Amino acid sequence: MEIGMTKAGDKIIVALDVATKGQALALVEQLHDKISFFKIGLQLYTAQGPEIVRAVLATGVKIFLDLKLHDIPNTVARAVESASSLGLQMLTIHLSGGSEMIRAATGVRTNNMSILGVTVLTNANDQTLRETGISDTFDKQVVRLAKLGIENGIDGMVASPHEIKSLRAEFGDKIKIVVPGIRPSWSEPGDQKRFMTPREAIEAGADYLVIGRPITAHKNPREAVERILREFQ
Repeated sequence: MEIGMTKAGDKIIVALDVATKGQALALVEQLHDKISFFKIGLQLYTAQGPEIVRAVLATGVKIFLDLKLHDIPNTVARAVESASSLGLQMLTIHLSGGSEMIRAATGVRTNNMSILGVTVLTNANDQTLRETGISDTFDKQVVRLAKLGIENGIDGMVASPHEIKSLRAEFGDKIKIVVPGIRPSWSEPGDQKRFMTPREAIEAGADYLVIGRPITAHKNPREAVERILREFQ
């Protein structure tokens, strides 16, 4: 399957897993003509606060705020309201917070912001699930949490590459699937235990690919993006 360069670029979300506002804006400046979506996670948001979201949005790109909210329903609802007011496009919550918490989040989102549900983190393995009292397989646990999320109004899922096919088989096109754990064929896996190449993940049915260190830690991030885009062809 061949994917056009523009379409491929629209499917990539670059993770701004850096420490400072200056580093983040420098990456956006280098890449914004090829990549329109960027992720801000806990590291950068904790260091810089909501101002970093405003600063990146001011460059004209889209923002996926990956905070993986998991708290009592009222606290999560207030956090979602605050995030919505920033004007970002995507926000994550942990689906293991349960139906009341999920409804609290989806019930207050505004400005067309999508709520994405996190199932099982991509660095987890069978031992991790057993340690937390879960005896089911990854696929069963992911589908269980996905059903819970869909029943309570989420817009999409964050799942590892190896859950894409089971989610598509179960839910079809009802939800968007955002996939971290993406490693180009030429990069090191790092701490990701369940990963795929960009092309493999798109062919499996992913809507968006979250890619961080293979781009941001590369000596030339723009060259890394161009190399990834070439992998789609």
